[in-house]
Amino acid sequence: MAHDEVLVVTGAGGMGEAVVRRIGSGRDVLLADYSQEALDRVVAGLRDQGYAVDGRVTDVSDRAALDELARAAEERGRIAAVVHTAGVSAATAGVDQMVAVDLVGTAHVIDAFEPVATPGTSLVCVASMAGHYAQLSAEEERQLATAPTEELATLPFVRALADPTQAYILAKRANQLRVQAAALAWNRRGARINTVSPGVISTAMARAEAASRSGGHMLGMLDACGIGRMGSTGELAEAVAYLAGAGSRYVTGTDLLIDGGQAAWIRWHMAG
Repeated sequence: MAHDEVLVVTGAGGMGEAVVRRIGSGRDVLLADYSQEALDRVVAGLRDQGYAVDGRVTDVSDRAALDELARAAEERGRIAAVVHTAGVSAATAGVDQMVAVDLVGTAHVIDAFEPVATPGTSLVCVASMAGHYAQLSAEEERQLATAPTEELATLPFVRALADPTQAYILAKRANQLRVQAAALAWNRRGARINTVSPGVISTAMARAEAASRSGGHMLGMLDACGIGRMGSTGELAEAVAYLAGAGSRYVTGTDLLIDGGQAAWIRWHMAG
């Protein structure tokens, strides 16, 4: 059966699968991930439940692969939404991989899909609450927002990164900044682009973080801010659905924080 609209989702993890379940009904879904095994498993489960979904092995750190993904999506029909959830975390990746996937990879997604965006297309990039806590100069933020994508990894302050956690924070801030800077070009196409910045969402990646050396601190903050739990992938998908849907047509170039109040607690209540 033909579908009028195409949904592209990068990342076959918990967030990506939840997004497909929330906004993929009645759409031609193209799910991309670097792992064939993960794709096969998730695609099979979604198809069993009635979703029209195909998997495509894609490494977001490879611009050519993303250009191919964008062309494949365009050939299927009108691209209604692109949701970029693919990424790595400080608990599972080193600095170089963090820069290649979380920083440069997100820039590649923005660049690859802008030429195929049409009126009504919405791109939602999953950043992180951590991006709000990057300590960067105004000039560093300007460079992250506007430098050519091929130069991002060679910026001096990016090359100086030595700690995966700091690399993650910087990459996620860069996601927010590049979306802001890209909003003009997307607006001129009648399209929109935003980030969502989740706090601790219950995914395999978050559970790996919870089991790491810093995990106790992370879980303690959830209790201290009063929410007392991780967020669900369904709650994240609901926020994505808003930004990808008709109800947010006047929302672009901005970030939606989804963290259970953790950022507000850090700013106003956490002891110095």
